[in-house]
Amino acid sequence: MNMALKEMKKNKTRFLIIGAVVFLISLLTFLLSGLANGLSEDNMASIRNLPEGNFHLTEDAEGSYTRSNLDEATVKSATGQNNYAFSVQMGGLEKSERKYSLAFFTSTSASPFPQPDKGEVVLDSSVKEKGVSVGDTLTHPQTGEELEVTGFADNERFSHSPAAFVNQEEFSSMFRIEDFQVLYTENAKDISGLETFSKSEFLSSIPSYQAEQMTLSMILWFLVLISGMLFAIFFYMMNVQKTGMFGILKAIGVRTRRLFYMMWVQMLTITSLAVLLSGLAGQTAGVLLPEAMPYDLPISTTLALAVVFLVVGFIGSTFSGLRIRQIKPLEAIQQGEG
Repeated sequence: MNMALKEMKKNKTRFLIIGAVVFLISLLTFLLSGLANGLSEDNMASIRNLPEGNFHLTEDAEGSYTRSNLDEATVKSATGQNNYAFSVQMGGLEKSERKYSLAFFTSTSASPFPQPDKGEVVLDSSVKEKGVSVGDTLTHPQTGEELEVTGFADNERFSHSPAAFVNQEEFSSMFRIEDFQVLYTENAKDISGLETFSKSEFLSSIPSYQAEQMTLSMILWFLVLISGMLFAIFFYMMNVQKTGMFGILKAIGVRTRRLFYMMWVQMLTITSLAVLLSGLAGQTAGVLLPEAMPYDLPISTTLALAVVFLVVGFIGSTFSGLRIRQIKPLEAIQQGEG
């Protein structure tokens, strides 16, 4: 370990460059992860907030909640304690010629969603920033119905729009939909005539959510892959430059395992410091970025990505270090002298 640290101290510039590259890549990964998670919350917070369970759609809906229509008998037989049905549609309300794009929800009484009375609406708290307050009257542009704002709910969003919770009667009048679309059950997995989805499967069945998350996840894991390749390249180049030194060390009896250990110490030192700094920067970004930007980087995600970087760095450096095993002391010394 002392040998590894002494070499790092002697060749500060070389190791600082490697550390800077790892820092920038890991920081970009943390920021992208925070953006992906923030967009996920902004897109489907109302569904993500629901407890783990089963979501049921009609079989002819082919996995699309917009084409699902649950008959009244199915809803009555399945709903009860911890089981409920709900519907969601995109629409809008107006106030003094100002329009608000909203995701309208209605549900049976057992759901965790707000249950306003007829003529009332509960909105996501983000609408307060747009000039809406409790007691205001909003008008539905198509039906002309007036709804009084009776409260706000935190972190209730769907399809990047604030959620609006209304009575089933108002919902039916606005969208001409009499039946509920989605049935949630805590335990029941198989219901005749319905197709069952887990929470993650239901989220993935929503096109906008799936496309957005798949794109960001692909970019995220490409960055992780690139970081592993950079580790391999940097350490391979360093090992080539140190061929003569490795030959001398082998000649005086230093085992290959010890040389690998020295390389791992250097890799872990560089990666740990770079990832620690980038992780702190990623957490700080959540405080500094404007609230309008959907950014959310939990500590658990930061720690998980940090472990991934350490593992990738270990694999990359170990792969590049395989050259050390092939070094023959005499040839390496002669090559170094030449």
